[in-house]
Amino acid sequence: MTDPVCPLCLRPIPPGARQSLHHLTPKLRGGKGGPTVLLHQICHNEIHATLTETELARDYATPDRLRAHPRLAAFAAWVAKRPPTFHSKTPGGKRAARRRR
Repeated sequence: MTDPVCPLCLRPIPPGARQSLHHLTPKLRGGKGGPTVLLHQICHNEIHATLTETELARDYATPDRLRAHPRLAAFAAWVAKRPPTFHSKTPGGKRAARRRR
């Protein structure tokens, strides 16, 4: 059986990799019970560090749209060079800084 593939970075998700389910439409924006995708935890963290729940629901409710976001595209290209089990702390602040303006 083949490992599932992360729809953000397109790397396989082996059994030992940190992983989580992402609601394509956030639960708080009507996505409870809606479609989910399995992601590497680091990819999931980056999505939520980059986009608000409203932005996710309004403009980024598909893997293709997520990959098209400039910051997420740059992140996916960077993390794709790491092993499938790679994980590190996701730097925060960019989304939070935008809200403080």
